[in-house]
Amino acid sequence: MTTRFEGSDSYVATEDLTVAVNAAVTLERPLLVKGEPGTGKTELARQVAASLGLPILEWHIKSTTRAQQGLYEYDAVSRLRDSQLGDERVNDVRNYIRKGKLWQAFEQEGKCVLLIDEIDKADIEFPNDLLQELDRMEFFVYETGETIRARTRPIVIITSNNEKELPDAFLRRCFFHYIRFPDMEVMKQIVEVHFPGIKAQLLTTALTQFYEIREQQGLKKKPSTSEVLDWLKLLLAEDLSPEDLRRDGASALPKLHGALLKNEQDVALFERLAFLARRQR
Repeated sequence: MTTRFEGSDSYVATEDLTVAVNAAVTLERPLLVKGEPGTGKTELARQVAASLGLPILEWHIKSTTRAQQGLYEYDAVSRLRDSQLGDERVNDVRNYIRKGKLWQAFEQEGKCVLLIDEIDKADIEFPNDLLQELDRMEFFVYETGETIRARTRPIVIITSNNEKELPDAFLRRCFFHYIRFPDMEVMKQIVEVHFPGIKAQLLTTALTQFYEIREQQGLKKKPSTSEVLDWLKLLLAEDLSPEDLRRDGASALPKLHGALLKNEQDVALFERLAFLARRQR
């Protein structure tokens, strides 16, 4: 089993990203990965696990997620109901404890990857509530009076879409990496992984148009990597040529624009640009 992450055939990892992953593994600190949506943050954790031959546990955070859920949850309601029914299960409180992702990671026989995905979706106190557990790799279960300690320290990868600032105390305990949006050359490598053998002229024309759209002033939501891949899949399915992608003054909207533009404001923006272009003729 390899002990260093070098990327994979199905995931294009830049040199600075592989350095960050291996540094976090060496330091035994959580790797905090930030970047705009669609830059491959979640997929990174899966690829690290696959590359190193490790199991992965994924904890996807929602706005209602509490830190305690990552440790365990005690189902007092079910225990009360069972006691009223005379169920013998009530004699062992462990029957009513649901293990969270951290507990599951801590009890793994060997090393694993623990993904805490989109931590910035939760309450601002959420990261601080996990500080001690991630630092000491242990926590106390009040209902049973036992301390759960990690058999082997997992590789912890935490993602954030940068929707809110994370606490300084939390940041100090992490190794940080920001995934920049891929430039044209890196994007071509990513596309080649998904669509091997795609014609160079079509790819260049499509990506040129894609980056022009991303750089348009006033755009509410910039299209991401996953969206350009969807768009290219449609272009290939429709067997469109580079000439088919060329926009004239009648429409500033790209072909099959629903894969790239995801709200009516952005569609209206490109329609206005086409209108202004026609008036200037």
